[in-house]
Amino acid sequence: MSADFWAGYVSGAASIIIGNPLDLVKTRLQAGSDARSVDSTSTAAPHGNTFRGQFDRAGTLVRGATVPIITYGALNALLFVTYNRTLALLSSTAPPTPDPSYAKIWLAGATGGLASFVVSAPTELIKCRAQVSTAQNVTSWSIARDTWRREGIRGLYYGGGITSVRDAVGYGFYFWSYEWSKHALGSPDDTDRQAAMKVLLCGGFAGVVTWASIFPLDVVKTRVQTQVLHAAEPPARGEQNALLGPETQRRRLSSIEIARQAYRSEGAGVFFRGLGICSVRAFVVNAVQWAVYEWMMRFLQQP
Repeated sequence: MSADFWAGYVSGAASIIIGNPLDLVKTRLQAGSDARSVDSTSTAAPHGNTFRGQFDRAGTLVRGATVPIITYGALNALLFVTYNRTLALLSSTAPPTPDPSYAKIWLAGATGGLASFVVSAPTELIKCRAQVSTAQNVTSWSIARDTWRREGIRGLYYGGGITSVRDAVGYGFYFWSYEWSKHALGSPDDTDRQAAMKVLLCGGFAGVVTWASIFPLDVVKTRVQTQVLHAAEPPARGEQNALLGPETQRRRLSSIEIARQAYRSEGAGVFFRGLGICSVRAFVVNAVQWAVYEWMMRFLQQP
């Protein structure tokens, strides 16, 4: 495997371990007080709107982290490999320049984000459902197993459309903001310690910019993936089929329907609920992630 694959894998796993408690708060605030498991046999109680109220017991600190720790490493590896290969391809088709343009960096990041959707869609679905549930016996593995049994592979990719858009846009700004800030703050006279501090600062800045650019999309994605089944429209007269069970009279709302419903009931502010705690988490997590990535790349590329 290439150096950027392993550097991405290790840095991705490290970021989940560090950021999961704050990510849990962000997810619960986004989902709203009426969020419940999509499993009709296990509904979650409403969560408090305070920071402390999100942690109902000690195990909550790692709720929903098991699957992301394993899969986010793979997601991050796929992201960085695709980004680096795409950027190299885009740069090779243009006249040689000292540095690639920021437009190419954004496009390469968006391509990497789109490729990572293969892993991120099921990972996000399992993580979010685990985080909003308060049932004692719910784990990431039980949610993945139950979703697979009920709906197969299609169920694991529910909400995949909005997840792919979120990832493409978000990672475009992620790499763009990191490279821009590195260029703005970088100096050939920096000591190793100064360079390391700037990597932390640029990584944290990139994380905040990324989440600020896609937060409304992420709110809708979270609500799409954690929604309960809704009553379907009643059939037209004469079209009722007695053989259809009650489950066929239930459906999930689309991303647009979820967005409209949230706006009508809670106003425009709902699309930015949790942005503060998310920004704190994004700065810390991405500062560490970029530092680990840069260190791993130097270590693995040593002769």
